Order: sequence, then structure tokens, then C-alpha cells
Amino acid sequence: MLTAMAGLAATGPVVSAPARGVEISFYFPVAVGGAVATLMGRLVDDFEREHPEIRVRPIYAGTYQEALTKALTGHKSGTPPDLAVLFAADMYTLIDADAIVSFDEVSAAAKLDPSWMQGFFPALMANSRAAGKTWGIPFQRSTILLYWNKSHFKESGLDPERPPADWAQMQAFAQRLTRHEPGSSGLTDRWGVQIPSSGFPYWLFQGLTTANGIELMNASGTQTRFNQRAAVEALQYWIDLARVHRVHPPGLVTWGTTPKDFRDETVSMIWTTSGNLGAMKADARFDFGVARLPGKIRRGSPTGGGNLYLFKNRPAPQREAALELARWLVTPERTAQWGHESGYIAVREAAWDTPLLKKQVAEFPAATVARDQLREAVAELSTHENQRVTRVLNGALVAALEGTKTAQQELGEAQFYAERILLPYQR
Repeated sequence: MLTAMAGLAATGPVVSAPARGVEISFYFPVAVGGAVATLMGRLVDDFEREHPEIRVRPIYAGTYQEALTKALTGHKSGTPPDLAVLFAADMYTLIDADAIVSFDEVSAAAKLDPSWMQGFFPALMANSRAAGKTWGIPFQRSTILLYWNKSHFKESGLDPERPPADWAQMQAFAQRLTRHEPGSSGLTDRWGVQIPSSGFPYWLFQGLTTANGIELMNASGTQTRFNQRAAVEALQYWIDLARVHRVHPPGLVTWGTTPKDFRDETVSMIWTTSGNLGAMKADARFDFGVARLPGKIRRGSPTGGGNLYLFKNRPAPQREAALELARWLVTPERTAQWGHESGYIAVREAAWDTPLLKKQVAEFPAATVARDQLREAVAELSTHENQRVTRVLNGALVAALEGTKTAQQELGEAQFYAERILLPYQR
């Protein structure tokens, strides 16, 4: 194991100790930059030191999609993980697979006060609760942020402390920031703005649809609204940034390289997860800012990131041990440490009253932007058959951005196929 983190004493009521020598498996994805796997290893070290009767076997399961596939494969073969961090948006997929058990049920069996499941930011619970039960506990959660290069703003005659507040400003600012190569008839050596369209295009698209006043699904995950006018307008705005205004890279923009492009100063504004904030702060060689997403009708972002889930069909000692680890990971002190070192949002409101985060906020006020954006955040796209539904939407978005068909045509087809997929879940 890695060197332990100091000063992280456990808080809250204690579950009755599982039998000595219990070992649990813990799936953890690594989907963004930064040393989050190292940090998780240190947390596991600390937990084992405080709970010598429990041994944790962390399994770093690749991307969120890979972790979900491995967890469901293990469930079907009778060897599920005891605890896993998986996409909050995959809650319905896990419920439909009968793979997880609610935290309410396990907490009641352990005779715990259910108040330990309270105190999370309300916006984060929209992808954590269904049918009156808590299926996921927020852990590494995020929103989308706009990052901007203050030096580029200044040299372009823009106020370096004033990011764009709405779509019109983002387009206008990007036009001033985009820089063409000397003597070139159109080649660009710096783009004004970049919104990645690989990896999680549906999520970035929600940053636009939220601003235009539409949520892409209903609360029960049984219906989508991909082809409504506000959604089509949002996609057309994204398309026009590249094709009409020529301030955004054309075609497919890679999720994984977008933070690097920003650090390399080949783009002046990007949209990416708040989970990249820690790595950006450590690696950027210039002064940058982070802001809430620009609005049109309103401001707002979808929430994102991962929840903790307890898997079914595990022996009672492993289940109790997994519950204890989950509770330990979301104490205010732990979530404060996780947010401070990773850039993810500290998910409990009480975490922001800890000395660690108070000091961070005083020294780096940008750390509060993702948290404050939760007041206007919406749930990440989450439906039954979520992998299939998001695959349909992702394909439509990429095709429209690459010019295969119009925004109206692509989103109309995506809605048609989503309705077919979700038909068995209609009530």
C-alpha cells in the first residue's frame, strides 16, 4: 500500500465490527487527470489502519464504462465487487440489472441512524435516489466548468477577470481570442473556445441544453426530449461555433486532450469537468480562471461523476465492511481531503466548514465555483438502458458536429431510437 494520509480521524456512528480478517473488493475508476488513484490508495491505507479487522482490495478498473462492464460481469458470474465507484448516471442500469442493494436496506440491517445519508448537496441526490430509496452515495462528483486563459484575454483586449456570462459573449470573446497564422488564409494556431465531443458528448451537450432551458429526460428515466426545439437550438449553437464563426475546432474534439490543449495554450477557453481542476492548478504555467457555464435562458450545468454503490449477493460480514468503508469515505473530513487534492466537489455541505477547505477557499477561491454551480445544476442524463440511450445520443451529436446531417435530423433520429429503447419502461 501507499503512504497513508495524516490527520483523517473517522467520525460518526460506528457499524458493529465485522469479523476479523474480512476482505472486501472495491472497484475504483480513473477517468480524469491527476493522481486520484494514488490519493485513493492513501485513503485505503488510512482506513485499514483505523479498521484493522477489514482488508480492502482496491481494483483500479479503468474508465467508468470499463468499471461498469467489469462490475456487471462480476455480478452475473457471482463474483461482484463489494463496493464500487461508478457513474451516478448509471443508477437505473444497476437497478435494472438487480446488481445493487439500497443503502437504506443495508443501513437498517446494521441498525444505523439513517441521518448519516443526509447532508449531501441536494443537486447530487437527483442521480442518487429513485423510488424513495438511496441507491448511490455521492463521492467523486463534478460539474462542467469554463476555464479561461487570463493572459490571452488581456492580450486580446478583454478583461482578464471577466469570463463570458452568456452564449453571445462566449462567441464574441472567442472571435477576439482566435488567432490565425501570419500570412495564412485560414489556418489557426489558437482557437477561442473548445468543447470536447468525444468521451462524454451527451454531458457537454447538457451544458448547452440546460442553458437553453430544457432537461433531456424526465425524473424517472423513462422518457427523453432530444428533439425538442430548445435541444436542437443548443446543438446548432455548438455546430455554428466551428462552421459559421470559425472560433472552435472543426469536427471531433477529443475529451482527453482538451485539458492539454489548454495547458499548451492552443485554445483560450475550454469546457471540462471540475474534476480536472486540481491537475490544472498543478500543471498550468499561466494564470487561469474558472467560471460557471455561460447561459442563454438560464445558467446551469449537469452534475457528473461517480457514486458509491453496494452490490447484492455478498455475505453479511463483507456487506457490513463495505458499508463502513462507504460511510468513512463520505465523512466531512474525508470529502474535504478528496476535494482539496483531486478537484472534485466535496460532496457534503459540512465539509466546507472544515479548516482544510476554509484555508483552500481563502487561498484559491476558484475551488468554490463548482460547488456554487450546484445551486443551479440539473441531473446528468440518466435513463433505463442508459448505456444504449446515451450511445444513440452521442452518435447523433458527433454526426451533426461532423456535418453528416442537420441538428434537427440527427436529434430527431436519436429521439426515435431512444423511444424504442425505453418503450418497455413506459407506465
